Amino acid sequence: MADELVFYTNPQSRGRLVRWMLEEVGQPYRTEVLDYSSTMKAPAYLAINPMGKVPAITHGDTVVTECAAICAYLADAFPQAKLAPPPGHRLRAPYYRWMFFTSGPVEFAVSNKALGFAVPPERERMMGYGNIGLVLKTLEDALSKSEYLVGNSFTAADLYVGAHLGFGMMFNTIEKRPAFERFWQRLGTRPAFLRAKELDDTAAPQQKAG
Repeated sequence: MADELVFYTNPQSRGRLVRWMLEEVGQPYRTEVLDYSSTMKAPAYLAINPMGKVPAITHGDTVVTECAAICAYLADAFPQAKLAPPPGHRLRAPYYRWMFFTSGPVEFAVSNKALGFAVPPERERMMGYGNIGLVLKTLEDALSKSEYLVGNSFTAADLYVGAHLGFGMMFNTIEKRPAFERFWQRLGTRPAFLRAKELDDTAAPQQKAG
């Protein structure tokens, strides 16, 4: 029997990104919807993620937290979905690069901006991302060169970057730029994204009512 895949989430969280990845993978999974004020802080879930945050997955006895790590794990655990270059392939380099550029510099820079924090120019050397202008320009240039970030096909890196751009532009934490909008328009019509969105949109009012 295959190891059970369990997805811990809340529909009003970054779990939406992982839900999309799970739908792209196409393997059966069970969803556990957690509440921010109760089940997410309960001992049973803290044993899975001591941070008391979602999303997380378990795959048999394996626990994975953090969105980028979950996406990378699922892509390798289910290679038949072809969401990552094969191990050892040279395209793993841009795959890792853009996945973790987004989980590091992009997320830090965007979060700081949303909180009203601007890095003083004389302190930019202390910050891993320097400044938000440079971060977004770097990503914009990469997305302007080709349809996908890794080779000629969609990968988990595109999903991860695209989700950040889509949500960021929706909530006005990332400015709309032509390269960002073109990229998101392509990704936002993928059947797996639409399925994931429907599942989470349906669960959101139920969770709020609960």
